[in-house]
Amino acid sequence: MAKDENRHIVTIKIEGESWVKALDKAFKDEVQKVEVDGFRKGKVPRDIFEKRYGKERLFIPAVDYVIEEAYAKALSESQLIPVAQPKLEIKSVDDSGVELNFTFITKPKVSIKKYKGLNIKKEEVEVTKEEIDHEIHHILERYSELKTKENGTVNNGDVAIIDFEGKKDGVPFEGGKADNYELEIGSGTFIPGFEEQLIGMHQNEEKDIKVTFPDDYPAPELKGQEVTFTVKVNEVKEKVERELDSELFEDLAMEGVNSRETLENEIRANIIAQKEMDYENQYIDNLLEAVGQNTTVDIPEEMVSEEVDRLLHRFEEQIKMQGITLDLYYQFTHSTESDLRNNLEKEAYSHVLYRLMLEEIATLEKVEISDKEAQEEATKLAEKYQMKEDEFLKMFGGIEMIKYDLEVRKVIELLKEYNK
Repeated sequence: MAKDENRHIVTIKIEGESWVKALDKAFKDEVQKVEVDGFRKGKVPRDIFEKRYGKERLFIPAVDYVIEEAYAKALSESQLIPVAQPKLEIKSVDDSGVELNFTFITKPKVSIKKYKGLNIKKEEVEVTKEEIDHEIHHILERYSELKTKENGTVNNGDVAIIDFEGKKDGVPFEGGKADNYELEIGSGTFIPGFEEQLIGMHQNEEKDIKVTFPDDYPAPELKGQEVTFTVKVNEVKEKVERELDSELFEDLAMEGVNSRETLENEIRANIIAQKEMDYENQYIDNLLEAVGQNTTVDIPEEMVSEEVDRLLHRFEEQIKMQGITLDLYYQFTHSTESDLRNNLEKEAYSHVLYRLMLEEIATLEKVEISDKEAQEEATKLAEKYQMKEDEFLKMFGGIEMIKYDLEVRKVIELLKEYNK
């Protein structure tokens, strides 16, 4: 909870011509929603409208028309800079005008005891032979070929081509039937126990398999229920691992890779690049965490709540790319939005804390970004994303956001320098 010095109530009154115009606009909206005998819809005279429904019906809609003006007036008169969406309350409203209370949350005081000499080191990048061999194994597995086993037996790792039909109490259920389905044994694609019971079956063999649906299965009618699948194996295929030969190198289509040695070099370079990025991110996280442990600040809950909103939106966009909505996510995980928000709160708090810390260090170190630096960065980023500069700036949030981003990056570089 923010302290009182970070919470300010600013009262603004809108009256006179501004309020009269807002009431007029509200009437034009509200008159379209009513029907009065003897008048066409939307043509009821105002005096009759107010007599029947009361002048008060126009007050709240009129407030919507003056909020923007009132907010601008509140910022101008108070000279406050809010760090979270202000809370709005109607203090009073009548024919003569409206009084609005804006609760502004301002930036809290940040006290950093220490941000230099913390002795935070970045992990050195090393690549082992085992890591390279592991990647080569994955490549060979990924490019493996499926070969039909004549009159073969299903083993773990094989691909079985099956027909199946599931029944609960002798009655088929929705989604429980398929023909010529390719199932990799051991992939965990099906209900626990299904794939294991296929092991040992032969081509053209048919048998009944009993399994129990998990208690958290999405379909309510099947949760925890025992069902029987009638399964027929049509064909069995085994994976044949490729060799590191010219044919495989051609399939890989990796520039300059034509031997085991050149493949190992490419894999090593890729592992180094990935580790460099991972270690750099972890190094920065460790730096910020160490500074955070030396920082005292009373963060307003509104700032954390808004950061939770942002993280929730980002999470929603991420799962949308996988074809999952938030409602489906809640259904699959047996959770609610409240549960997800609670899970995101710790991360959100850290984000806000680190942002406030970096801003305070920027002030202490007198870090400033010139208009020229910001403009050059905007031009470079627009070219990188192949966008027009004005369109990129609109998407990014304007030149001030470019300045802020550069400022944060400069401060992080300073922290690295101060804490080697």
